Amino acid sequence: MLPLARRLEALLFISPRPLSTGVLAQALDRREEEIESALAALRIEYRPGKHGIELRQVAGGHTFAVADDCAADVRGFTGAERPDELSPALLETLAVVAYLEPVTRAEIAEVRGVSSEYALGALEERGLVEQQGRADAPGTPVLYGTSERFLRLFGLASREDLPPLEGFALRADEVDEIRSRLHATAERRAR
Repeated sequence: MLPLARRLEALLFISPRPLSTGVLAQALDRREEEIESALAALRIEYRPGKHGIELRQVAGGHTFAVADDCAADVRGFTGAERPDELSPALLETLAVVAYLEPVTRAEIAEVRGVSSEYALGALEERGLVEQQGRADAPGTPVLYGTSERFLRLFGLASREDLPPLEGFALRADEVDEIRSRLHATAERRAR
């Protein structure tokens, strides 16, 4: 393995969060092109199926993550939380936040058709949703958005990696209803 790749491996191993190419370049006093080249070598070394960990690009950076086929063993050993352990109400609220962010509590309730106060609090406690400022609206309500932890847990490099609604196993009328609610909220926001 190249010396630069080994140094990157060490930094990524000890970091509690994904590190961007720019941060890695600055930390090692190298050009971003050199970092990308060394990261490519690490991706080959840690390609899926070879080790119990893999090099992944998530949340706008690079990180080591447990290989999917080893995740159940790690969860069993550590008791770590899984994203699929969220209740349907929490998942629904999280989806609304992810697709509409930044979004107010009232807008979430409007899309869901029920109060989302408890769900937002629970998602904030789990570090999946965070406050992202205040809306320029009467009462200056809090705006919510997904967190870096959300991106990491769901294996997303950025919010743009969210799957389109059409990719879900929903009936056409359900997709239309969800899209209609999302568009209505977006239109009200634009006024």
